[in-house]
Amino acid sequence: MLKKSIKKKKGENPLASHPSAIKRNKQNEKRSFRNLHIKSTVKSSVKKVREAIEGKDMEGAQRALAKTIPLIQKARTKGVFHRNTRSRKISRLTREVNALKGQ
Repeated sequence: MLKKSIKKKKGENPLASHPSAIKRNKQNEKRSFRNLHIKSTVKSSVKKVREAIEGKDMEGAQRALAKTIPLIQKARTKGVFHRNTRSRKISRLTREVNALKGQ
């Protein structure tokens, strides 16, 4: 039997009936929208760094990296990324940018 996918509109809580459950659903919804925005911003920024690396643009890659690192760190402080994830992402990007110097 196939389940129908229910598209949820913002602010709609079909299952919650208790006031605390309604509040919890609202908070979760806010957080998920915020997390989605932060993740997509970080991904776009990382993409710019990688495009500059592929284009062998050392200056552009360094500028993009300088803008990307604070975004990744902010994502960590907001609880979107685990601290190891933050460190791994920053380390890998920095290593890729620094590898351009050797070429």
